Parts: sequence; structure tokens; C-alpha cells
Amino acid sequence: MTDTDTFDALVLTEADGAVSQAFETLTNDQLPEGDVTVRVQYSTMNYKDGMVVNGIGRLVRTYPHVPGVDFSGVVEASDSPDFAVGDEVVLTGWRVGEAHWGGYAGRARVKSDWLVKKPAGLSLKQTMALGTAGFTAMLAVNRLEEMGLSPNIDGEVLVTGAAGGVGSVAVAILAKLGYTVAASTGRAETHDYLKGLGASVIVDREELSTPPKGPLGKERWIGAVDNVGADTLGTVLATMQYNATVAAVGLAGGPGLKTTVLPFLLRGVNLCGIDSVMCPKPKRIAAWTRIADVLPLDILDSLTTTKALSDVPSLASDILKGQVKGRTVIEIP
Repeated sequence: MTDTDTFDALVLTEADGAVSQAFETLTNDQLPEGDVTVRVQYSTMNYKDGMVVNGIGRLVRTYPHVPGVDFSGVVEASDSPDFAVGDEVVLTGWRVGEAHWGGYAGRARVKSDWLVKKPAGLSLKQTMALGTAGFTAMLAVNRLEEMGLSPNIDGEVLVTGAAGGVGSVAVAILAKLGYTVAASTGRAETHDYLKGLGASVIVDREELSTPPKGPLGKERWIGAVDNVGADTLGTVLATMQYNATVAAVGLAGGPGLKTTVLPFLLRGVNLCGIDSVMCPKPKRIAAWTRIADVLPLDILDSLTTTKALSDVPSLASDILKGQVKGRTVIEIP
């Protein structure tokens, strides 16, 4: 590998506040600083990717930029004692694809601390079928169980935004672990899909968008993974069972939260934020190891669609419109 080796990349540029996209041929010497260079084989399409590619939310401050918030591939060069040439590796988090060039390119150069070795039992493609979404879902389930959730507790675990990437994997993991899963979605066409992942109950999104008449509603859920936030999270908090926990993952509905202290004081409800970006490495490795053991590969295949790098611009628009379900793997040439 030399500094003049070339690779294809999706590159974003900005002019007069408008972000544009173009496929370009780059060389290794254009890569950012880092002690490990990876030949990228797969990335994914997440909601945040859709925002970055379309220039929404000012998640990227420095251009030109290569998006893609995660990737998997093979080490091509390393100055780190932790990784050797030929190691298969995975990267999620650390603001890759936002503050640092990401996975929509044939190569990536990153800090070795950001990488983990590919979990045994998963292929590089399967790690990206999970990707940031699957990793985040596993972190959420681990956190719920750390807070006392158990399949031995009678009741339903709610997953909001269940047809999305994090939601789909969370439904599948929870069902595999023996929980009764209530999956919330506003898309009727995804009901069979969610039941195929293991959901026992389908909850209409509108039901969770309407808060109870008082500060507390009927106790319903023994635990919850919330991917929506905003009004939905407020309703979920008000309808949790005593001492139950909500693992809050996403902000698709916005960062606002209408609630009172009563769910926390009178019912002992716990609200835990799940941050997959700066997650410490021991928790990162534990989540990847467990998800490789827990999630059946046939389920993983059923929620995954593979697309080419050239499809990314159109996919980025589709995911913001809510037209993408499950997980989308991007194959990098």
C-alpha cells in the first residue's frame, strides 16, 4: 500500500450553506490522520447518515467530508500494537462520518482505540447488517437488564420506532432472550415484518403520541427501548410499571420532553440514555460479543437489504422520509 493508491468515495462539499454530493477517486495521502488504515468492505445506512448526506442539522462542520457512521473491513496498515495487517475490524461511534471521515469510501484511516476486532461467528457483512443500530440496540438491552429487567418478570417490553434499524434489532434480541415484545410503529405494512422478528403485540404509534389525561397513566410496560423521544417518550414514561426502566436511544421526534417528576418519584421509573458514540471499549466489546451469541443469523438476514455505494444519495433521502425498514448494508467497491 502506498500513498498514491486510489479508491472510490462519496465526498460531500459545501458552498454558500448548501451541501452537495459527488463520487470521486481519492488517494491514500488524502486520508485523515490515524494509526490504522482499513480497506473498507461494508458500511450501512442509518438515520444520521441520511441527515449528514443531505446536509441537515449541521452534524458536519468541516468539508470536504466522507460520510458513513460505521464500517467493517480489513487492516491494510497499522502503527498500533493492537492490530496487525490482515485483521478484520469493525468501527461504530466516535463521530466517524461526522467529525472524522467515515465508511462511504474504499479506505478509512482512524485511531486504533476506535476499532474492535470482528466478533467470532459474524462475517464482516453481518457486522454491518448490525452496524451502529444493532450495536446500540444491544447496549440498550444490556442496560435494561443491568437495571433489573428479566424474562422472569411478567409483562411486555415496549420498543418504539420498531421498524427502524435500532428498533428492528431490539425487537429481535428481546424476543430471542424470552421477553414478550410490544412493537410500536405507524406503518401498517411493517406489522408482519415485526411479528416475524418476534414481536407479540403491535402498538399503533398514534396511541403513544397521545399523553394520558393526568401526569400518570395506566401501568403497562416492564421495560422500554425508545427510539423516538419527544411526546412519545413522555407518554412512555407515564405508563411504565413500578421501578421499570426506559433506555432512550434516539431523537427522531426531537429533543423536547414533556413530563413531570411523578413517574420518577411515585413509580421509581428509571430513564437511561444510551450513547453508542463515546461508549467505553470494554462495554463496546461486551456488546459485540453478546450480540454475536444472541441474535440468530436467519433473523439478521431477514431484516437486511444490501445496496451499492452508488445508491447512497437516494437512500439518504428515503430514510429521512421513513421509507427504509430494517437494516441497509452498503457494499463498498
